[in-house]
Amino acid sequence: MGPLPTPSRRARRLLAHYGLTVAAVVVLVFALPRAMPGDPLAFLRADNPESVDPAVLHDLQAYYGLDRPLVGQLGHFLARLGHGDLGISIGRRVPVRDLLQAHLPWTLLLIGASLALSSVLSYLLGCAAGWRRGRPLDRLVVMASSAVRPIPTYALASLLLLGGAVTGRLLPLGGARTPFAHYASPFAEIADVARHLVLPVTALASALVASQVLLVRNTMVSTLGQDYMVLARAKGLPLRLLQHRHAGRNALLPFVTSVGLQAGFLVGGAVFVETVFSYPGMGTLVLRAVASRDYPVLEATFLALALVVLTLNLFVDLLYGRLDPRARTG
Repeated sequence: MGPLPTPSRRARRLLAHYGLTVAAVVVLVFALPRAMPGDPLAFLRADNPESVDPAVLHDLQAYYGLDRPLVGQLGHFLARLGHGDLGISIGRRVPVRDLLQAHLPWTLLLIGASLALSSVLSYLLGCAAGWRRGRPLDRLVVMASSAVRPIPTYALASLLLLGGAVTGRLLPLGGARTPFAHYASPFAEIADVARHLVLPVTALASALVASQVLLVRNTMVSTLGQDYMVLARAKGLPLRLLQHRHAGRNALLPFVTSVGLQAGFLVGGAVFVETVFSYPGMGTLVLRAVASRDYPVLEATFLALALVVLTLNLFVDLLYGRLDPRARTG
């Protein structure tokens, strides 16, 4: 039997898997837009049938590589990507890089805030409910999460928009900041962005909390019956130490795994939430690009969103190795 892998070897293995997955994703994001019916130039002709000259369309086909077979188009795409060139939007006539720089930070802000809020709430509520199994707090957490969990993210976002912005008029209807606002200080700008972020983050985080809090709660309940917990109680250890250091730490491991599994849902849910709240993130960009079959924009947005999911999963895998010593030698 050979020596056990070192932690650095495990990290290298994870990075190698990450690289192979990214390579597969690059090919997939090239193929997905072309699997849809129609092509971008056909939509361009449909929008402006009289103003598009056939010679111009021929030049556009050559410029975007659409006159080549699929293998040639893939080679053209990979060559551009290798030089860091994301191309020019067919519908908007602007560099795709500029579109990503304008939209991606807002999506990352929404995802980051939602992930942080949902992780803290679901872990703390799940631990508290599991520790107080059968008590009012436990029943309330179970009922609330069971009620929210089946609701689709876009429906939950619509309900929050109706109650918090349309009826209650407590928060902005949409967008990421107040149009044409002049801020007296950077703190005023941050406060305005935060107000516009409340409803989208609440919609996305609520869906995540509803799916994660029961996992933490059930893990906590099963942990309380373990022999080492009975022994720790017999030793007279303080309740706070028992709850957070002994039982809570064991509930943390499956919770961290769950966060990685929820990464895809998080990004997909963000697209729907951004659409409902007219949030200027990647969701708005994707929907407009799908409608016009804008291949360069679709390729770049799918690749960016996929990289966000893969990077989150890689981070979770590395974090799991830090939390569980057994994973470092697996």
